[in-house]
Amino acid sequence: MAGKGFLSKVLGSKPANESEEYTEIDFGAMEQQVGSGPAETYVRVAELSGLGQIPELKREIYNGNIVVVDITLIKGDNLTRDRALKDLKQVAADVRGDIAGIGDHMIIVTPMSIKVDRTKFTGK
Repeated sequence: MAGKGFLSKVLGSKPANESEEYTEIDFGAMEQQVGSGPAETYVRVAELSGLGQIPELKREIYNGNIVVVDITLIKGDNLTRDRALKDLKQVAADVRGDIAGIGDHMIIVTPMSIKVDRTKFTGK
């Protein structure tokens, strides 16, 4: 049957046009680096497990990088979580950047000139 590709497996429905063929998406291939050479700004991803990592996260933000932080590991420790968020809010203010939550377990901190749009983008 046509439409046994990625989208029909996820959505559980047939394509609008039965003759349409879908190709499976190789997400591993999407992780390949495009282009060469250094970039001006990087998006860095971190998993925060304690306050000892905060200086490194701050350094990344002061260097002009965007940092996405998974706070799942400290979510239950109110003292550590609150202190970490306070420190990250302070560095965002220092660099005139921005900080926002993404869902319940992720935080994004941006450097100067990059703001987080808090409205959800629907693609319509």
